[in-house]
Amino acid sequence: MVLGPKTYAGPDNGPMSSRSGDHSVEHMGNIERGHRVAIVTGASRGLGRALALGLADEGWQLVIDGRDPDALAEARGALPGSVVALVGDVANPAHRAELMAAAADHGGLDLLVNNAGILGPSPLPPLAVYPLDALREVYEINVVAPLALTQLALPALRATGGAVALITSDAAAEPYPGWGGYGSAKAALEQIGRVLAAEEPTIRVWSVDPGDLRTRMHQEAFAGEDISDRPLPESVVPAFLRLLDERPASGRVRLVELAAGVHA
Repeated sequence: MVLGPKTYAGPDNGPMSSRSGDHSVEHMGNIERGHRVAIVTGASRGLGRALALGLADEGWQLVIDGRDPDALAEARGALPGSVVALVGDVANPAHRAELMAAAADHGGLDLLVNNAGILGPSPLPPLAVYPLDALREVYEINVVAPLALTQLALPALRATGGAVALITSDAAAEPYPGWGGYGSAKAALEQIGRVLAAEEPTIRVWSVDPGDLRTRMHQEAFAGEDISDRPLPESVVPAFLRLLDERPASGRVRLVELAAGVHA
């Protein structure tokens, strides 16, 4: 179903694109290039939606996904420019293949934002009683699926000298009670990012810590508590865009620290 200049695809009808022709592929850091393609997973709400909007406003062509069809359609409708929205779960190999096919139809891939993830049980249980089946799911979505999608994306990213952004958390580095499942999964993801950066020197691999934000996932982590003091996801978008513009070496990036110099 085509909706104006954008496109929307569900799990049954496959990706559709508004691509009108082939485009030359250049380095992602070349600000003169008007054709840049990004995949942003988990873009139907929260940080993923905010990052997608920030990229779209900068002229990026996007492939986004989410598991909730209504939320994804609403997010896509707010995005300017060329957008392919695919309903699906990043843990599904067929869905990952759809994401890559949509990016190829756009002409390549410059940026993969592995943002989709799950918190796990809420309220957060201590490790002594953490349900192991739930822990397996947390690792499947937060570790295995991002790596699997990155594996598919690597040939295209090598061709463009692109980048992978692995959305992580300070829970990957700090021993917060109750965060053993989610935090250890993010720690594993960060180690994957470090090794991947060593193995793939032609691309950038950033583990991006956005800090505490006012999102649904964060609310689930603090069930029944008021988190209105946390900044909105949109607050870190300028720092993320600066990351893409400055293109530092692969490594861990705290957006709060980067944001301190955004307007310098």
